[in-house]
Formats: sequence, structure tokens, C-alpha cells
Amino acid sequence: IAQNRTDLQPLPAVPTPPPEMAPMDSALEPEVTIRKREGETVEEYRVRGKLYLIKVTPEHGVPYYLIDRHGDGVFTTMDTPGAPHLSVPMWVIGTF
Repeated sequence: IAQNRTDLQPLPAVPTPPPEMAPMDSALEPEVTIRKREGETVEEYRVRGKLYLIKVTPEHGVPYYLIDRHGDGVFTTMDTPGAPHLSVPMWVIGTF
């Protein structure tokens, strides 16, 4: 029955795709430095040379994180009393 319908119309032409996105700025990719010490592994995360996160993985234990929440060089653990348990991602969108 569908082949016999006369009120069908052709589909509109496919629109052209949008221009490609600009390539990602490699300066915004985090640089990770991994250091192995006695009984632990320390991973330092930097963006544009600024240290913002340290992950410490003890040989026998649970990893913990030290984060510079305000960019002032003061690192706090993510489970500091009174600190929120949620760490919202904060990316630099643009600088002037």
C-alpha cells in the first residue's frame, strides 16, 4: 500500500556540515610528571607550567589527592573537614 501513495514528497537536501572546529590548544593539555619514591608514586598535574593537582598513591593503601583550589599554591586534601566532597572541574576558557 505504501508504494501506491501519491502524496509523498522528496526529502530536503542534506545541509552542508559546519566548518571544522579549531584545533585544541596544546598548552591547555595537562602535563603529568610521575615520580616513584620509596613506597609511593607521586603524580603532578600542571597546565601551562602551573601545578594544580598532586595524586599520591601509597604502595599499600588508597590514593589521595592534593588540590590547589584557589590557584594560590596552598594544597588541601579533597577530604579536609569543612571542605566540600565534590570537586567541580574548573578549566581556563580564555585569558586576556
